[in-house]
Amino acid sequence: MADGDKAAIQFFRGTDEPVVPDIRLTRSRDGRTGQATFIFEQPEALAPETLGNIAGMWMVDEEGELVTREVNGKFVNGKPSALEATYTWKTEQDFERFMRFAERYAETKGLGYSNNSGNNEGADEASEG
Repeated sequence: MADGDKAAIQFFRGTDEPVVPDIRLTRSRDGRTGQATFIFEQPEALAPETLGNIAGMWMVDEEGELVTREVNGKFVNGKPSALEATYTWKTEQDFERFMRFAERYAETKGLGYSNNSGNNEGADEASEG
């Protein structure tokens, strides 16, 4: 990550993953715990020229880093096709920290953000256009 105010995801320390994942959040009813599931289709981390084992996923920004070791590969006909990583939080503070990273990552990648609570009534949506 070259710029101090940018956010990046890394599977190998010091090497940003350019593929933008699909990210889905789930939270407990009381909001204290939850998970973010990241799905990377055809990530560079799985490219044949990439050497090394994937030991985790690092979410790096100006505050530091968040880490998950829960990373699984998906294979089609014996060839790697996707990576799925799950980041779990256990406190409201951890969730707030994750959301600050997510906002910085979305801004870095020029992405929009949508919040859908399961029904479409009153859903907040914002996107850059």
